[in-house]
Amino acid sequence: MGGMSRRSSPRSVPADCPCGLPAPYDGCCGRFHRGAAAPTPEALMRSRYSAFVRLDAPYLLRTWHPAARPARLDLDPGTRWTGLEILATTEGTAFHGTGTVTFRATYRGGALHERSRFERVEGAWVYVDGDFLE
Repeated sequence: MGGMSRRSSPRSVPADCPCGLPAPYDGCCGRFHRGAAAPTPEALMRSRYSAFVRLDAPYLLRTWHPAARPARLDLDPGTRWTGLEILATTEGTAFHGTGTVTFRATYRGGALHERSRFERVEGAWVYVDGDFLE
């Protein structure tokens, strides 16, 4: 039909990772959610935040220290997480068995400010527990 032009469909742009790093989810936290081990407590913290955003309870349970892991985790689909800010980290390198990450995670209506503790279990970083900060 004369005069009509074809429109190309919009290119698919990979979605940014919820953790706040400037990378697509699949190459950032998605790889940890699929089974890769997080190399540092900060990477694990970011991937756990992304798991909360994506309602991935199995990942959260899998990355919780076995001695502290709850039997189940019921995530609220009504919670709208809006951002993660890493405020400080301690230890957590390849030479450490423990580490901490202090962060602020915001959600519609509030924020969670916590200093989380992480430990290596069988070579993998896991979340142990945390202290809520003001």
